[in-house]
Amino acid sequence: MYAATHDDEEETMNDEFQATWPEQGSTSNDSAPVTARPGSNQQLKQIVTIRLDVDMLNWFKSAGPGYQTRINQILRDHMDAQRAAKAAAE
Repeated sequence: MYAATHDDEEETMNDEFQATWPEQGSTSNDSAPVTARPGSNQQLKQIVTIRLDVDMLNWFKSAGPGYQTRINQILRDHMDAQRAAKAAAE
């Protein structure tokens, strides 16, 4: 019996959807909505699609509303730490 692996699933997904991806090297999606709350000092936010492990997503959701904000904050904290480490190394 053949069991699909994560890599097999990824290859299938890539084959099916690659034709709709932007050209290689393109990192922006100008057609995706970018929003900010009126009157807020928050940065603009862009709607994206991201594949996350189910257990991890369930864990974030289990804390209640605001899971996307929590994921964003953790990613921001990681980005800030990486930038600080790079600046310290220079």
